[in-house]
Amino acid sequence: MADSRGGPLVLGIETSCDETGVGIVRGHTLLADAVASSVDEHARFGGVVPEVASRAHLEAMVPTIQRALKDAGVTASDLDGIAVTAGPGLAGALLVGVSAAKAYAYALGKPLYGVNHLASHICVDQLEHGPLPEPTMALLVSGGHSSLLLAPDITSDVRPLGATIDDAAGEAFDKVARVLNLGFPGGPVIDRWAREGDPQAIRFPRGLTGPRDAAYDFSFSGLKTSVARWIEAKRAAGEEVPVADVSASFQEAVVDVLTRKAVRACKDNGVDHLMIGGGVAANSRLRAMAQRRCEDAGIRLRVPRPKLCTDNGAMVAALGAEMVARNRPASAWDLSADSSLPVTEPHVPDPHAHGHAHDHDHDHFHELSKDNLYP
Repeated sequence: MADSRGGPLVLGIETSCDETGVGIVRGHTLLADAVASSVDEHARFGGVVPEVASRAHLEAMVPTIQRALKDAGVTASDLDGIAVTAGPGLAGALLVGVSAAKAYAYALGKPLYGVNHLASHICVDQLEHGPLPEPTMALLVSGGHSSLLLAPDITSDVRPLGATIDDAAGEAFDKVARVLNLGFPGGPVIDRWAREGDPQAIRFPRGLTGPRDAAYDFSFSGLKTSVARWIEAKRAAGEEVPVADVSASFQEAVVDVLTRKAVRACKDNGVDHLMIGGGVAANSRLRAMAQRRCEDAGIRLRVPRPKLCTDNGAMVAALGAEMVARNRPASAWDLSADSSLPVTEPHVPDPHAHGHAHDHDHDHFHELSKDNLYP
């Protein structure tokens, strides 16, 4: 399947939340990364509205795929496979992506790969820094997830070490931004304000960092409540809220816990590098503190550029290309979206498949489909 030009050519579709992402990858090389965001449509509600997101994906899907193919300078028939986020995410939003991927794969006679959103966030780093070491230690931080994952094989073996037990880090950023009246999404705006503030101005709590707490789990709900109460007390006393100092101090508390636990997980598991992904990985303070702590511990840090940290189709294509390259079985035509797909399932193979993605049954099925579609 891999050709002489550097690996499988795969198109990836990502619709787990409010970004319609379509990426095209050849092996570990990114050819196109087209994104249509509906964030502005959600901003007036202060958060993502699933029905609004689903409709936006529906409208954006075909133009975004066409733009990606044009940017990559390839035609749909050139593709070696189509990958799509099957979960986790918003059920309605995922269904739009899965339906589109099935339609394109079926019409083109190409194998279909339903992949895991979180595993894709890890795999995207291959587009920036080359093949992932095995095993890979990954800290994933986004609006919906804060997870520490050990991945001996990104296509088949991803093990959760720890996760958030309440609010994810990105969720906490959104909620604190709302209390400060800074708008939505909260991550980028708090990051900007924090640069003008003092991270030591207010000592906010560090959740789950006591000696008896779970070593790799995260909790940001108490921190979010503590920040909200501090702000309320200031306002009740008729005092001005120092937005920059609150932003910097809150951000410091989140980043301190994330990096401390991630470095500890590397040391405890004998892994000499750390990959950080997900939307919050675009945070400038997280990058700086992770870099410092990793250098101190003799750990190599891998963080993709900010555009690849947020949800995008390139990450899905990257994992799809890895599936094709390693001859993993394709997904069945009755592939369904799974809003709570566990990270232990990097992809959803065809349960009835014997052998590999390109066995005779698959080829025969595709030939039939093409005959039916193009008599």
